[in-house]
Amino acid sequence: MRVDRTRAGAVVLVNPNTSTATTAMMTALARRALGPARPVRGVTVARGPEMLTDPEVLRAAAPEVLAAGLRATAEGDCAALLVAAFGDPGLARLREAAAPAGIPVVGLGEAALLEAAAEGTPFGIATTTPLLADAIHARVTALGLADRYTGLRLTAGAPERLSADPVLLLDRLERAVRACAERDGARAVVIGGGPLGEAAEELRVRCAVRVVAPVPAACRAITRLLTE
Repeated sequence: MRVDRTRAGAVVLVNPNTSTATTAMMTALARRALGPARPVRGVTVARGPEMLTDPEVLRAAAPEVLAAGLRATAEGDCAALLVAAFGDPGLARLREAAAPAGIPVVGLGEAALLEAAAEGTPFGIATTTPLLADAIHARVTALGLADRYTGLRLTAGAPERLSADPVLLLDRLERAVRACAERDGARAVVIGGGPLGEAAEELRVRCAVRVVAPVPAACRAITRLLTE
């Protein structure tokens, strides 16, 4: 049976790090992607670091995401949930918990990777977090996309320093995107990080290769699920 939820409820964007500025930025991107007909409400997890830069903090974010998502669904007026970190912490548990209520849950990383790899497209990933490289490779494999994956390109410099300098961040990410395309043969490049959302939008204009910005990709996935 076709379930149409397009006229009721908000998309709740759950930021798995504790930066309220990042929550506001990603919420604004989601509102732009979804348009005025679909409200978006951003929420920030209660505990944790301001950036998720290593496997330990990524794992620690999962229960916080679950708690924030459950609070959002309990408050009502929730049409869908978006886990807004590239590592998708807590996605599986939140998806299972929200299923009885018929609330779809989309992970930012999962959505971006699946979109990039659609129709067998060779894709790469450009990001700023070297300590998460193994987790990213594992995620690609778990999604069944390894045969299309051309590899990961990392920016030079500490993620914290880059996040504090938007001009430098954009320059370093652009170099990584170009390396994915020119050296690795990628025909689509995923920008690996929710906090990199604004840079991803700019890179879509600056780069000849198709750049998959993660927040809009997740919003497109949500739109499809809400109109199945």
